[in-house]
Amino acid sequence: MSDEIEIKPLTRNDAVLDFLQTRRSRPVRSLQAPVPTRDELQPILTAAARTPDHKMLVPWRFIVLERDALQRLTPLVAKYGETAGIEQKKIDNITGFFGNANLVVAVVCTYKECNDFPRIEQDLSAGAVCMNLLNAAQASGWGANWLTGFTAFHKGFLSEGLGIEGDDYVAGYIHLGSEGAVPSDRKRPDLSEITEWVSA
Repeated sequence: MSDEIEIKPLTRNDAVLDFLQTRRSRPVRSLQAPVPTRDELQPILTAAARTPDHKMLVPWRFIVLERDALQRLTPLVAKYGETAGIEQKKIDNITGFFGNANLVVAVVCTYKECNDFPRIEQDLSAGAVCMNLLNAAQASGWGANWLTGFTAFHKGFLSEGLGIEGDDYVAGYIHLGSEGAVPSDRKRPDLSEITEWVSA
């Protein structure tokens, strides 16, 4: 895939607006095989990486977890969940999220030294990558869901399971697969309650 991407002039795109206004994450337990191939995942990751990023720090990276890797991580959930005092129900849920998954992209927030912007801007950029990845996957016809949980932040799990050290953490585990079921929509925010118009 060429790195040369043409920047197109801005024009109204009703298909994209409709997609964004109606998008809905697919329940992670409903995702099934087949999953995107490596070639099919490349344009999704490319779209995910086109995100706001002050100073072009690139404070994030991808770890693509395939089936065998997810199976390897599964027992670590219980190991570190118990030592961290996580309630058993949550441990069981997260164990299932890893054990039943076929493909997960971990978006890792990896801090870069920068005196111009606080770390929270790098956190926000990593979150934007997660959202872009979720949208790109669904726009490509794949079911997707964004999860976190204690395994996104637990230093022991991150170190042993993913080789992530220091202050780095997982901004999101993006689960990908074929759509097993089309969920009904859920309640959305009332714009009148969350929007303030300032005219002067």
